[in-house]
Amino acid sequence: MSEGPVRQYQVKTIASLERGLRVLRALQEMRAASLHDLHQVTGIPKATLIRILHTCGREGLVWQRLADGAFVASLQPRRAPHDDAEWLGELASPALEELCERVMWPSVLTVPRLDYMETIDTNSPKAYFDEVVPVAPIGFRSHMLLGASGRAYIAFCAEEEREAVLRRLREHDAPGNAHAHDPAWLRRLVTTTRSRGYSVRAPEYDFDGRNSIAVPIRLHGEVLGCVNVTWRRTVMSAQEVARRHLNDLQAAVRRIEERAAGATPQRLG
Repeated sequence: MSEGPVRQYQVKTIASLERGLRVLRALQEMRAASLHDLHQVTGIPKATLIRILHTCGREGLVWQRLADGAFVASLQPRRAPHDDAEWLGELASPALEELCERVMWPSVLTVPRLDYMETIDTNSPKAYFDEVVPVAPIGFRSHMLLGASGRAYIAFCAEEEREAVLRRLREHDAPGNAHAHDPAWLRRLVTTTRSRGYSVRAPEYDFDGRNSIAVPIRLHGEVLGCVNVTWRRTVMSAQEVARRHLNDLQAAVRRIEERAAGATPQRLG
């Protein structure tokens, strides 16, 4: 049974609180918004908006996406189930930023869809020479058997889940999907990836001049998503990047897993 409206008291409202709530409602309606978007929609001066967003951020009500700087209403108060991409992006954001500070190259957070991996957050490179080769944008679909993130997911997900993905890939004649019909190739992929603890993008999957290594985010036996480190292919080999930065990448993933475990003590829904 829902509660009725708040009793009408003969008191003044709090103007600053009203402005803050107006911003939160706008974010909930738009899902994500820039500072300029919020100014246009609410009419609140940008200086005031910055104070409101800073205050809401400190209280865990708003967070800022790394990839494009957009502000997003927090999902944590309603404790969304851990297959919610925005929820995972919010949890992962601090770890991704710290990882980029340590490694200098950008990283990408992806989640599994039916038969591909979708980019849900990225960060900008700190190395000046890496900026000339842009990272794939939010919403980008990477190949499940050729991309580093897809390979990490396939190697570490449950067997039934893996077979369901492979069935879908076998139904479509697309580049890279032929591997789904090759049990020996698939066994080598899974065994090799698990033994070294990370995956590597396929050499032939060169659509952007970059290379990547990836590690899965796991919780309660499930792969929620993957985090990669990506760099210009001509700068360094995957083996050298793994030697230098695999520990940093794995530490970032552990931090995300710890935050996810703390936010969802048990699977919901």
